[in-house]
Amino acid sequence: MTTRKPRDPNAAKSAPAAPPEEAAPIDFEKALTDLESIIEKLEQGDLPLDESLKAFERGVELTRHCQVALKQAEQKVEILLRKTGQPEPFATHGDTDFNPNDPD
Repeated sequence: MTTRKPRDPNAAKSAPAAPPEEAAPIDFEKALTDLESIIEKLEQGDLPLDESLKAFERGVELTRHCQVALKQAEQKVEILLRKTGQPEPFATHGDTDFNPNDPD
């Protein structure tokens, strides 16, 4: 039978790990490529559960990044169209009059 040393209450506690630094921002195309790669890996179903969860979390981050980038680009285009006198908002899939085959 082994005996354990009692813990010294005055011993220095380890400092909590510093939060990871923000990764350098990636461009939209790189984020989209990475997201497509993650989707392919997840669809294959060969990853262990832990790796699948990490990949899924990263995919969610990339999706949010892409959505923000697209929204910002849409807003910039709308501002430019207003300056040229053509303030037509973008139609989205949620709009009732959206028709992807309609050239107008």
